[in-house]
Amino acid sequence: MSGRRVLVVGGGHNGLVAAAYLARGGASVTVLERREILGGACVTEECWPGYRVSRAAYVLSLFRPRIARELGLARHGLVLLPRRPSSFTPMPDGRSLVLGADPALNAAEIGRFSKRDAEAFPRYEALLARIADALEPTLDIPPPDPAIRGPADLVPWWRLMRAGLRLGREAPAAARLLLGPARELLEEWFDSEPLRGTLATDAVIGAFAAPSTPGTGYVLFHHVMGSMTGHRGVWAYVQGGMGALSDALAGAARAAGVELRCGATVSQLRTRDGRVTGVVLESGEEIEADAVASCADPARTFSLLEDDDALPETFRRALAAIDYRSPVVKLNLALNALPEFRATDRPHGEPTPLSGTIHLGAQDLPAIDAAFDDARAGRVSTRPVVELTLPSVVDPTLAPPGCHVASVFAQYAPALATDDPAWPELRDQIRERVLDCCEEAAPGFRERVEHVEVLAPPDLEAIFGLTGGNIFHGAMTPDRLLFMRPVAGWARHRTPVHGLWLCGSGAHPGGGVMGAPGRNAALEMLRDLR
Repeated sequence: MSGRRVLVVGGGHNGLVAAAYLARGGASVTVLERREILGGACVTEECWPGYRVSRAAYVLSLFRPRIARELGLARHGLVLLPRRPSSFTPMPDGRSLVLGADPALNAAEIGRFSKRDAEAFPRYEALLARIADALEPTLDIPPPDPAIRGPADLVPWWRLMRAGLRLGREAPAAARLLLGPARELLEEWFDSEPLRGTLATDAVIGAFAAPSTPGTGYVLFHHVMGSMTGHRGVWAYVQGGMGALSDALAGAARAAGVELRCGATVSQLRTRDGRVTGVVLESGEEIEADAVASCADPARTFSLLEDDDALPETFRRALAAIDYRSPVVKLNLALNALPEFRATDRPHGEPTPLSGTIHLGAQDLPAIDAAFDDARAGRVSTRPVVELTLPSVVDPTLAPPGCHVASVFAQYAPALATDDPAWPELRDQIRERVLDCCEEAAPGFRERVEHVEVLAPPDLEAIFGLTGGNIFHGAMTPDRLLFMRPVAGWARHRTPVHGLWLCGSGAHPGGGVMGAPGRNAALEMLRDLR
């Protein structure tokens, strides 16, 4: 391995993970990041003087604990800040629902809406935990390959089979969860809103789909699978914002000997005789390599190829069929004071729980379906799904004294091309409708807003390189998972161009701040390079 030159295109969190493992394995690694800051969509930026914002990704749970241990991220400054409680849903009629990691709190809160739901909720969480425990090992290995070429290809199949065996009699329930619509599942388990609506947001985050769309059950499961906080499905803030995770990964990569270059935009992937030979930078600099790992999404990666004929026609067609539609709009806000939410059912004197995600706007299953129907018809949701967080409540270093930063993850934006001329007007509509939802729940919210940034799909594409603004590098539907991600037949991080690998969220096991695609790709590359 000594002397083998590997280039990593993109300094997102998966690219940094891949680089660290490759260097620890003996490769000579250089990361090429087009922006002047590492982290991709996992960054902290000072958008306004004194206000440090997690500009895109904003909470952490899915990141693989073994990567944090193996790379020693705590030694490189990674600190997680728990959110207790983790969820607050204030309703227009003054009632509210608070959820967290405390079973007693959850039982009391849900019981105010339905005693049956309060009894069912622990069983629901336990089922999801058992399914996650069974399937979690498949995240840390490449997916099984239908084309078995040797004994090594049997290992992933055995691990997947073992996961199914661990589920036992619950395998049918797991299959229904992973393949079906989230709405049916939630309506079967629970009677009350806002519990069903609060849980349903995990099923649609980042997906151009409604809770009633088949496959959203897996999206729900994907978002409750993380255990980085020590509690399954509980999310945390990163001290210093999400960029602190990327800083820790960069520290681990440097310690392993990785060269990290910012402002290094790759304009072309050089190939010869079906093999990648290096890259050309926008500056004109050429860098040769034995292998290239791309942290960019599949569409952006293959658009860089020097030779259009390097890809088989069947692969190009499959690549073109990947769904990059995005419903996501991210709003970053600077506030001169904390908002005061109307929740008349809270005990007198009890502070409003602002540490976690605050669910606003469309808060029940029919309303979320209606929000999606608007987007499917080419409109901004009349009443969008709004998830508001106030990380400075837990981490006061993010804002000036007495002030706060807020992150809003909203949908649905209509599925229009990112160059559609309607976007400036649509961006304004989204901002106003989101602020209306915040004002409804917290009168006076608008008066507290000092600055606001609206990142619609065209902005997410332009700033962070996300094709279509899709935060997952392509839809996370069941037909794009395991050995079908990104396309069937090419799911083990390899591509038809020899020496070119995918290490981003477009590869198994998919999107979110996980790090698993980067680690899995690096380990496969090391085996190949040896």
